[in-house]
Amino acid sequence: MNTYTAITVPTQFVEANGIRFAYRRWGKPGEFPLVFNQHFTGNLDNWDPAVLDGFAEEREVIVFNNAGIASSTGEVPTTFAGMAKNAEAFIDALGLKKIDLLGFSIGGMVAQQITLDRPELIRRLILVGTAPRNHDAGNGPGHMTPETAAIFGATYHPPENLWLKVFFTDSEKSQAAGRAFLKRYLSRTENRDTLVDDRVAPAQIAAVGEWGSQPGEHFAYLRNIKQPTLVVSGNHDVIVYTVNSLHLVENMPNAKLILYPDANHGSWYENHEDCLLAKEKLQAVREELLRPEPGIADPRYDYDS
Repeated sequence: MNTYTAITVPTQFVEANGIRFAYRRWGKPGEFPLVFNQHFTGNLDNWDPAVLDGFAEEREVIVFNNAGIASSTGEVPTTFAGMAKNAEAFIDALGLKKIDLLGFSIGGMVAQQITLDRPELIRRLILVGTAPRNHDAGNGPGHMTPETAAIFGATYHPPENLWLKVFFTDSEKSQAAGRAFLKRYLSRTENRDTLVDDRVAPAQIAAVGEWGSQPGEHFAYLRNIKQPTLVVSGNHDVIVYTVNSLHLVENMPNAKLILYPDANHGSWYENHEDCLLAKEKLQAVREELLRPEPGIADPRYDYDS
């Protein structure tokens, strides 16, 4: 096991399909790394170090910039299907044959598509603050919530205070958690990632619009995602409405939901000591991530699905 943390792990690069992908990889080596897919306009530094290092205590973690994001080359596709293909190329370039996959926000939409494209590649799935195709976005333009448009359209001083509105509710407790998150977010002071450029947001917004206007029966495709799946959300998510997490677990055959109170889009950051990290506090969730492989019987799970 290497001694790196989210703050000290170096950035590496790998090429696939003419794209030079930036990534970071550390933690306890094992058979099934956990690969993370990032949120809207996020780069390698936008993850919460407390969450990443919590996972890394038990397993190897990999975060990466998809094509066209920050220090990765290439163009950002305008569909999540295109982003998924690039992510699959990255995973293949690392020589990984089977992984656990996590997607946060729009990264969860990409993660769903990867799982549909390559079901044999994905062992288990974690979806945080995300939504199915034809999601509920209220009456917001382009299938983005009105709150999203207002929050991202405002000006913040300093700029990182944007995340206090995106990830946390307005309650005193939640905002205090947000300020603690910002300290962790800014704690990597050397070799920080390149900022995203102005081409990223329009492409990702177009992908959200396309995801929200799919033909056919709503949510029917979710029945094809049979991997054990953990869905995490806050009860007051104004970026991706909480009801979308309910749509996921109601339509996926092997999904479970954690819903945090007084929590917005960054529910797992606000509750990082509880969410997937504290063994003594959330043993049931840990079992979702670490339960045994087929051949070790556990009647709660259908391993053959």
